[in-house]
Amino acid sequence: ISRETIISFQRIYAGSDSVPGNCSCGNTIIKSEYETLPTINLGELDLTTDEFILDEVDIHIQANLEDDLVKEALKTGVDLRQYSKQVETELQRIEQASIKDYIKESQNIASLHNQITACDSILERMEEMLSGFQSDLSSISSEIQTLQQQSVSMNVRLKNRQAVRSHLSQLVDELVVPSTMISVILDSPVTEQEFLEQLHELNNKINFAKELSFRETLACSDIQDIVDRLKIKAVTKIREFILQKIYSFRKPMTNYQIPQNTLLKYRFFYQFLLANERQVAKEIRDEYVGTMSRIYYSYFKSYSGRLMKVQYEEVADKDDLMDLDLAARFFSKPSLKSRNTIFTLGQRGAILSPTELEGPILIPHTAQRGDCRYPYETLFRSQHYALLDNGCREFLFLSDFFMVAGNSALDLFNCIMGKTLSMFLKSMSTYVSDCYDSIAIFLCIHIILRFKAITAKRNIPAMDKYWEAVLELLWPRFEMILEMNIQSIRDTDPQKLGVLDTRPHYVSINTRYIYSYCICIFFKTYPLHEFLSSPDPYPHGLCIYLYLGLSVLRVPQERAADDSKEVEGFQQLLLARTQEFIEEILSPPFGGMIAFVKESEALMEKGQLDSLSLLFTHHLRGFSSTWKQSVEALSQDVMRSFNNFKNGTSIIQGALTQLIQYYHGFHKVLSQPTFRSLAVRSELINLHHLMVEVKKHKPNF
Repeated sequence: ISRETIISFQRIYAGSDSVPGNCSCGNTIIKSEYETLPTINLGELDLTTDEFILDEVDIHIQANLEDDLVKEALKTGVDLRQYSKQVETELQRIEQASIKDYIKESQNIASLHNQITACDSILERMEEMLSGFQSDLSSISSEIQTLQQQSVSMNVRLKNRQAVRSHLSQLVDELVVPSTMISVILDSPVTEQEFLEQLHELNNKINFAKELSFRETLACSDIQDIVDRLKIKAVTKIREFILQKIYSFRKPMTNYQIPQNTLLKYRFFYQFLLANERQVAKEIRDEYVGTMSRIYYSYFKSYSGRLMKVQYEEVADKDDLMDLDLAARFFSKPSLKSRNTIFTLGQRGAILSPTELEGPILIPHTAQRGDCRYPYETLFRSQHYALLDNGCREFLFLSDFFMVAGNSALDLFNCIMGKTLSMFLKSMSTYVSDCYDSIAIFLCIHIILRFKAITAKRNIPAMDKYWEAVLELLWPRFEMILEMNIQSIRDTDPQKLGVLDTRPHYVSINTRYIYSYCICIFFKTYPLHEFLSSPDPYPHGLCIYLYLGLSVLRVPQERAADDSKEVEGFQQLLLARTQEFIEEILSPPFGGMIAFVKESEALMEKGQLDSLSLLFTHHLRGFSSTWKQSVEALSQDVMRSFNNFKNGTSIIQGALTQLIQYYHGFHKVLSQPTFRSLAVRSELINLHHLMVEVKKHKPNF
């Protein structure tokens, strides 16, 4: 507190009248306003002591003299007393005003003091709290660090436990034998789906136990006894079920395909036996093989015996050859009701049609009831179609149920069907050795060829050896019968032929019949359209053979009347075969261009040639680069195929003429607007140039 303020307070409390302008009224007001002020404790301060004041006077005077305002007053000569009084008066006024302000704001100051005190206490408590928080945070930080370390450790342990759990849980699941499995294996019938499912689970546990036994796992010994008992029980029930089904095959009039289909539904039973009890599996397989072998043998032996009873009573014998005695016996043979034809095919070739070849087999007792008779090839077809059907089904069953393939499947099939097939071969050998019916033998050969193709299409190799054995039995006999007919002609005495007239001799007629039925049967087995599209060279030779056979009769044609219907029909047949042969020899080198021309002519009418631009370029360049070599190779091939030079050159001329016609059609296609802008047109061979080259192959006679 300044000195001047203290003096003012003293004056107020003392009621001094030394202050200018004060009045008693004013003093009274001031006193009343300040009566409530608390007494100021000045302690031991003695304001009356001159020693304290004088000691400081010199210091203050010196300091005031240094003041710029004081210096200015001294220079101007201002009366310092008067000025001092003026200043003092001003100070007193200001002091009074300040005191009034302090008094006016005393309540606020007291309140502020209280608030400051309260704030101090609050801040003190907050300081204590923050100090506590700080200590708590320091402890929490250490705890978080500890928890983080524990979390890392627990995470590592969790991963390790999960890794162990994945393996251990699988191990436990595989080792545990549930009570449901035990009850189902012991009590449920084998035909129920639940038994099959539990059998799968048991098989997995057996395999797993075997795997653990190699690792010497101690837990394996805990379940080994239970698993072994369940296995024995399952094997026993499966064995009884399968053997019961096999024994049901032996009942008379049983359709064994039904129990076979039942066994296929439970093929896992045999797989289980094969994996866990091989002796029982071998017993079941041997029992099945023995049972089915006897069933097939008995069935086919009985069926073949009954089937042969509906064969024609009269069959061809060694006297039915093309010798001179045939004329004497021509009208003495039985009717066709009890005898089949010897040299004419008739309706016998229908057996090779798809509907007849794979039609239902003959029922012997039905045929006997209707007094029907059939040639040997019909019985042969029925017999071997039944063998084919049953053999294919049996092979598929063996492969599926017994899980065999390759040579193992073939060996098992032969164990079952071997006795039956041997019986078939023996029966045919006996019949064929005394057979002189070449048509029947030849039809049987082609029946076997058809059946062989069917088994190949079904991918059944089990019958291949049997088909080959039958063909090896039939082909030599067929050749021998033909040779016997040829030899019978050679041994004929011309003196016994009698009077010859213009009518065809029966020897030539029969020769023509043999030739015709061979060709007809061949075409029934191998249609001509298949030959023309086949890559095999044999059909090419067959076309040549047909052409030569037909061209042999050109001389009689020339001598016959022009209006003869027979000659006209023969000429049409010859032209048709010639055209077929020409189309065939043109197909390998120029087939692409020919097909393009035919397709383009069909599309020209519809206006859809835009899609053929790329094909046109391809065929044009191909023809331009190889046509000379192809024509030369075609000419040489035809000349090698025909010993008769005239026939060969005639075929060549016809082929080249046909080629020019196709190439002219190719030019016609090129003239269409679609192809006019193609740059490849410059590579086109001139038609006149092609005709000049063709003329080089024209005969000079």
